[in-house]
Amino acid sequence: MKDTIQIIFGLLGGLAVFIFGMNMMSECLQKAAGEKMKAILALLTKNPVLGVLAGALTTAVLQSSSATTVMAIGFVSAGLMSLPQAISIILGANIGTTMTAQIIAFKITDYIYVFVFVGFLIAFVAKSQKMKNIGQTLFAFGLLFLGIETMGAVMKPLASSPIFTDMIAKVSDIPILGVAVGTLMTLVVQSSSATIAVLQNFASQAGPDGVTSIIGLTGAIPILLGDNIGTTITALLASVGQSKDAKRTALAHAIFNISGACLFVWLIKPYAWLIRMISPKGNEVDVISRQIANAHTGFNLTMTLIWIPLIWLMVKIVTKIIPDGNGTEAGNPMRPKYLDNKLIGQPVAALSLVAQEIMHCSNVVEEMLKTMKDSGVKSGSEKDHVKNDKLKVDIGRVSEIKDKAEIVHSLTQQINEYLAAMFSEGTMIEGQAMQATSMMNVLCDIDRIAGLCSEIAEEVKTQRDQKDKFSKEALKDLRKAIGLILEIYSDAMQSIVNGDELEMKNVQKRKNEVMQLDEKMRQAHVERVGKKKCSAKLTVGYNNILHNIDRMGNSCVNLVDTAMSHVDFQMFLQDTQEKVTEG
Repeated sequence: MKDTIQIIFGLLGGLAVFIFGMNMMSECLQKAAGEKMKAILALLTKNPVLGVLAGALTTAVLQSSSATTVMAIGFVSAGLMSLPQAISIILGANIGTTMTAQIIAFKITDYIYVFVFVGFLIAFVAKSQKMKNIGQTLFAFGLLFLGIETMGAVMKPLASSPIFTDMIAKVSDIPILGVAVGTLMTLVVQSSSATIAVLQNFASQAGPDGVTSIIGLTGAIPILLGDNIGTTITALLASVGQSKDAKRTALAHAIFNISGACLFVWLIKPYAWLIRMISPKGNEVDVISRQIANAHTGFNLTMTLIWIPLIWLMVKIVTKIIPDGNGTEAGNPMRPKYLDNKLIGQPVAALSLVAQEIMHCSNVVEEMLKTMKDSGVKSGSEKDHVKNDKLKVDIGRVSEIKDKAEIVHSLTQQINEYLAAMFSEGTMIEGQAMQATSMMNVLCDIDRIAGLCSEIAEEVKTQRDQKDKFSKEALKDLRKAIGLILEIYSDAMQSIVNGDELEMKNVQKRKNEVMQLDEKMRQAHVERVGKKKCSAKLTVGYNNILHNIDRMGNSCVNLVDTAMSHVDFQMFLQDTQEKVTEG
C-alpha cells in the first residue's frame, strides 16, 4: 500500500513539475519572442499553406498548441481573422505541437541539472529583461525534463506488477479502449503534451524480457490518438461565450483530430510498421520514445495534408452544425466588441485587440461629432425648424449623443480594466508595457472628448427648454467650430493609426485655428447681445460650449503628442485593418 501511494504521488509530482516547466517555458518564450509572433502571423494570407506554416511556427515558438488555438479563436471572435484562415492556423498548430514530443525523445538525462543551474544563474545574474527571459527558459526546460525523469523513475516498479501488465495487455489488444484512455487522460490534465510525455516515459519501461516495451508501439498509438482527441476540449472551452465563427473554429479543431483518430484506429498495425521503418533502429525500449514522437508528427502531418485542400469542406461542415440563424447576433453596445479575456496572457495578441477596441471607441466619438455638426441646422426657408429666426435643435439627436457618451465611458472603463489585468499577469516586456500605457493615454483623451460632446449636448438641450434661444448665427458658428474639431480629431486619429508625422504637425497648427475661431465667436456673441439678436442670459451657456470645444482641441493635440512620443497603432493594426468592419 505504501509503495502504491509513493508511485501515485511520485507520478503526480513529476507530472506537476513537467506541466509547470512547460507552462513557464511557454511564457518565457512569449516574452522573449512575443513580438516575432506578429511577424509570423503576418504570413497569413488567403493561401492556406501559408496559414498552416504560420500556425506551425507560432506553436513551435510558444511550445503550446492551446495558446495558438485560443489566439486564433480570439482573433476570429474579434473579426480580425476569417474562419478559413483560422482553420489553416489550427492545422499548422497541430503540427507545431509535435515539437514537444520530439524534444522529449532526446535522451538528455545527464544534462538536466546543467540546464536547471545555468538557467537559474542567468536569470538571477542578468540585468536585461531579455537575458532573464532566456535564463528562465533554460531553467524551465530543465524542470520539464526533471519532471519526465521523476515520472520515469516511479513507473519502473509498475513494469514488474502482474496486475498492471495484464491491464496494459488489454489496452494493447483493444485499440478503442486505448483511445478512450488517452482521451480521458488529456481531459483531466488539459495538456496533450503532458499526457504524451507520460506515454513516452511509460512506453520506455521494459517488459519482463528487459528489451521490449511494456506497451509496445501498437499499444501506444491508440492512446496517442486519444490524446489528440482530448486536447480539443481546450479549444471548445475557449469558444464558450464567443461568436459563432469562434465556436466553428473550435469545432474544426475537434473535427480534425476526431476524423484523424477514426481513420488511423483502423490502420494501427501498418502505421506502426511504417513508423518503425523510418525511426532509429535498436532495442524497442530504447527507441520507442522517438517512435511515439514520430507517430505523433506523422499523424498530424498526414491529416493536415488531407484537410488543406478540403478547408472549404470543413467550413461547410462547421457552418452546417453551427448555422447562422435567422438574424445577426445581437450585441450589447456597452460590452467590448473585440476584447478576449483568454488572451490576456498573450500580450501581442491582446494588445492588437485593445487597439481594435480603442479604434471602435474612436469611431463612436467621430459619429457623435458628426451628429452634433449636422443636428438641427436647417435653412431659413424650412419653417418647421424656424421660429422668429431661431433654430430648434432635434432633442432626439441630443439623447443619441448622451447615450453614445455613456457607451464610450463604459467601454473605456472595461478596456482599462483589461489593460490592468495584462499588467497584473506580468507577461508583458518593457516595450509592450510602454505601448499599453500609451494606449491608456489615448483612450483617456477619446473618453474626455466623448464626455465634452455630452456636456455640449446637455447645454444645447437646456437652452432649447428655455424661452430664450440661440440665434441662427450662433448655431451656425457652433456648427462651424464643431466641424473644425471633427476634422482635427479625424486627422489626429489617422496620425495614430498611420504614424504620419506630417498629419501630426497639421493637427497642431489647426488647433490655433480653433483658438482664433473661439475668440471671434465670443466677440460675435457680444455683438449679437448688443443688437438684441441674442439674450444676455445665454452668455454663460454659450461660453461653456466654447470652452468645451477648446478643451476638445486640446485633447486632439494630446492624442497627437502621444502618437509622436510612444504609441504605434500601425504595428497592431497593419495586418488586420481590412478585416475589421465597424458596425
